[in-house]
Amino acid sequence: MDSGKLIRPGNGGNSPQPVDLPYPVVPHTYVPTAPTEPSLLDYWHILTKRKLYVLLAAGLLFGLTAINTFRTPKLYESVGRVAVYHEQSITDMKDGGPMASDDWDYTVAMETQVRVMQGDSLGLKVARDLGWDQQLTGRAPGATETSSGAIPLDTERLTPQQESALIGRLHTGLQINSIPNTRMIELRYSDPDPQMAARALNVFMADYIQENIRAKYESAMQASEWLTRQLAELRLKVETSQEKLVKYEKENDILGIDEKQNIITAKLNDLNKALTDATAERIQKEATYGLTSNSSPELIAKADPSSFIEQLRVKEAELKTQLAQVSTQFGPAYPKVQELNNQLQQVQESIATETKRISGRLQSDYLGSSRRENMLQAALNKQKQEANRLNERAIQYTLLKRDLDTNQQLYDNLLQRLKEAGVSAALKSSNIRIVDSARVPTSPSKPDVPRNLVLGLLAGLTAGIVLAFVIEVMDNTIRTPEQVQTISALPSLGVVPMSVPMGAGEGNGKDLTAWRPGKDAKVEVIAHSHPKSEIAESYRALRTSILLSALGTPPQVILVTSALPQEGKTTTCVNSGIVLAQQGGRVLVVDADLRRPSVHASLGIKAGGGLSTLLAGRNTLEEVLVRSPQMSNLYVLPAGPPPPHPAELLCSVRMKELLFEWRTRFDHIVIDTPPALSVTDAVALSVEADSVILVIRSGVTRKEALRRARDLLVRVNAKVTGVVVNAVDLRAPDLHHYYYSGYPEGYTYYDDSTTQKKR
Repeated sequence: MDSGKLIRPGNGGNSPQPVDLPYPVVPHTYVPTAPTEPSLLDYWHILTKRKLYVLLAAGLLFGLTAINTFRTPKLYESVGRVAVYHEQSITDMKDGGPMASDDWDYTVAMETQVRVMQGDSLGLKVARDLGWDQQLTGRAPGATETSSGAIPLDTERLTPQQESALIGRLHTGLQINSIPNTRMIELRYSDPDPQMAARALNVFMADYIQENIRAKYESAMQASEWLTRQLAELRLKVETSQEKLVKYEKENDILGIDEKQNIITAKLNDLNKALTDATAERIQKEATYGLTSNSSPELIAKADPSSFIEQLRVKEAELKTQLAQVSTQFGPAYPKVQELNNQLQQVQESIATETKRISGRLQSDYLGSSRRENMLQAALNKQKQEANRLNERAIQYTLLKRDLDTNQQLYDNLLQRLKEAGVSAALKSSNIRIVDSARVPTSPSKPDVPRNLVLGLLAGLTAGIVLAFVIEVMDNTIRTPEQVQTISALPSLGVVPMSVPMGAGEGNGKDLTAWRPGKDAKVEVIAHSHPKSEIAESYRALRTSILLSALGTPPQVILVTSALPQEGKTTTCVNSGIVLAQQGGRVLVVDADLRRPSVHASLGIKAGGGLSTLLAGRNTLEEVLVRSPQMSNLYVLPAGPPPPHPAELLCSVRMKELLFEWRTRFDHIVIDTPPALSVTDAVALSVEADSVILVIRSGVTRKEALRRARDLLVRVNAKVTGVVVNAVDLRAPDLHHYYYSGYPEGYTYYDDSTTQKKR
């Protein structure tokens, strides 16, 4: 269909002819609006709306908690503390004093003690000492008690099941926790009897210390027995080592090997030093002898400063001088010359003799030093052999001596440990000390009534809040205009409040308002009968929204439909026509619901011909058009008798021609149509309307129904103006804050008789 044209079928087989329309037909474009994000205030409104569920859940859990708390037996808790110190074992002693163990760990030690306390053996012993086994076996109390008050173990009288019951009874009320960063362990025991709570914990701590002493005593005795066996073996080893050492000393003639070894070593050192001196002396004398053996007497004289060669040489020189003088003066034959020659010859012979004597003596000294060196060398070699033989014997001797010393040392150490073990077993000491003994509690520790009640209330409130949000999420109906915008992205044109139930019929008994009408009043014409009521004001607000919804000219053809039946579309259609007529214009209300018409009943008009007969051509408009008894400018076109095919009639060209004719005669045409999801009448007729209004019922219409109806209308390009939320409970928390925020509780702006009057 072109803009401003309507195709009318031709007559007599002629081609269709376009019909000019006085208004442009512009395709409607659906533009969704962005949904708003929920705020904290919205969540508070949800909780306020669902406060009944919150209060029920809180009250239920609080009541159950209170009943359970007051029905729970009272328990009295006793507290005790023990200190655990580092335990010194026999192997941790050195030189008679304590020695810290390298592998001792504080955390491991404390956790070990906690596990020991939680053991079944200790638990069974404590249960027997408390006399609980008598309650199972029927034994007379105190019949077999020892001097310490403990009942001896009687395993024949208890079955494994009974022992497990005793252990379980003790462990049920016992709590053991190590205190961080300390050497202390805190023990707590709960029991309905305060005396038993303190007694059980004191017996437990006493038995724990006794068990610790017993374990240490048994450990010391086991160590003593082991040390005794080891000492016997070591004693035999020591004796064997001594026998081997003595036998070896006898066989190798070793007496005081250390002292003898020192003598041989000293002698060897002396010989080595003497040989060194002799070698140096021999080298010196050999050098002197070598120089003087074939040298001049002057060198020999220097080699022996004590000789007379120097004097003889001086005398020889003097004689030679005299001889030279006399011979020169008197000649060779002169007696004096001969005498001097004789003297010179004697002196020279004396020099030769002395030289020979010195040379012989130097040779003798050289040979003597050489022989001495050889002798010292031989003695040194012999001493070395003696030292080597001594070293060879000392190696085996040292091994035997070391083995003896080792065995002797081990024997002495184990003997010392054996003595310490005996002392430790005799002392019966313990590294565990009771810091705080258990006292009789004066007040019960469980149940903690205030804490349980507070926790029950908090749990109930939490469960109620969760339940409220779950119900809100599971609630698939639409209640507020904000939900309309969020779900369908369509604007909310108006809100029609609730009232008391009225009569029968669509809209009657369904539409509600804060105004309480009389018996003869009808909510369908409330805009005329009670114009100052809140419902009438809501329809006037709807009128304003409709007239301002289009740019320029207000919409002339207004189609009212709903997603499903019984949502108040007829009431909205009639009251919208009334408020439009109140402006003075000519308004036509058309009942296009040809299946279940109700406009004539709402306005008190007698049923007869109507739209169906008009479309069928059996009547003219003047014959079926009825003026409303309420207003002179309000005209009503009833639906008429239900036709066999309503959808075909509403989609016919005749319906389009009628709409064209009505546009020329009336200012506004308000059309009531069937629900959009039930039949296709409203969807087919919506394309001819200037404004399509969807009516939903608060708390009844589901979200899927609204989306489906919107999609059907948008798919055919209908001009969907918005949504009217009908039958809204303004007292609901999610709407009360918005619509009544400006007035005190109990007041409205409009009333039947006066303004701002308390209802």
